[in-house]
Amino acid sequence: MPRSFPPVLTATRYIQPLREGGSLPAVVDTHEDGLYVVKFRGAGQGVKALIAEIIVGTLAGAAGLPTPDLALVEIADSFGRSEPDPEIQDLLRASHGINFGARYLDGAFNFDGNAAAELISADLAAKIVWFDAFVSNPDRTHRNPNLMICNRKPYLIDHGAALYAQHDWPSVDDERTRAPFKLIESHVLLGNSGDLRAADEEMTAAIDEPVISEAVASIPDDMWNVPAMRSDFPDAVSARNRYADYLMMRIREPRAFVDEAITAQKRGARMPRRRIPARR
Repeated sequence: MPRSFPPVLTATRYIQPLREGGSLPAVVDTHEDGLYVVKFRGAGQGVKALIAEIIVGTLAGAAGLPTPDLALVEIADSFGRSEPDPEIQDLLRASHGINFGARYLDGAFNFDGNAAAELISADLAAKIVWFDAFVSNPDRTHRNPNLMICNRKPYLIDHGAALYAQHDWPSVDDERTRAPFKLIESHVLLGNSGDLRAADEEMTAAIDEPVISEAVASIPDDMWNVPAMRSDFPDAVSARNRYADYLMMRIREPRAFVDEAITAQKRGARMPRRRIPARR
């Protein structure tokens, strides 16, 4: 089962923005548990990105993949009023309520396969490749690995772009739900990954239907009840059922996303390796 539902923490102090990407996350101090990197519901990606972060991060933790501690972070109406940047002020005003947070990894740096590949075993790499194919995560590439190294340990971060089916539910039929994930060929760890069939066996044992149900249940009601979600679903129950059904169908046999990952792995093995500069 998942480690636990993410705890709800209260933001007390805005520390600094992290200006990589368009969502303008920030390091925020909390009353209960120190520093977290918070992604805000008022950012351009909206609540759906936070839903992906919570569900995918919870599933990753349930499967034993390395992730920072997750939390739901409450932003009060008064939070950040003294912040001088008008862009940040607008973002915080649009983000009152529950937001998403991941523990701040002090001293962490971006994964670079040219220098830190030995810190991720072939077995772990295979599990991460399998997982990203399962949740259709396009953001684990050489230029944007969303993989941090802290104290010589890897951590998976930034899953807001995963579960992209949620952006067009009317078009997501059974065929699309079970479709392979073609973008897996660009995965930063594909060339270092081990036995994907073995990873498939381990990961499907770890991520079963009760685990999926709990991960979806960890989304607070107020995230389901925003206009962007109500345009797809009449209520929180319908939304939870749709997300859970999608993930449960996707993980059932036969899993085309596993076959696609294995094909991409074999194709990559036949090509000469080249050094790829990490994102700066």
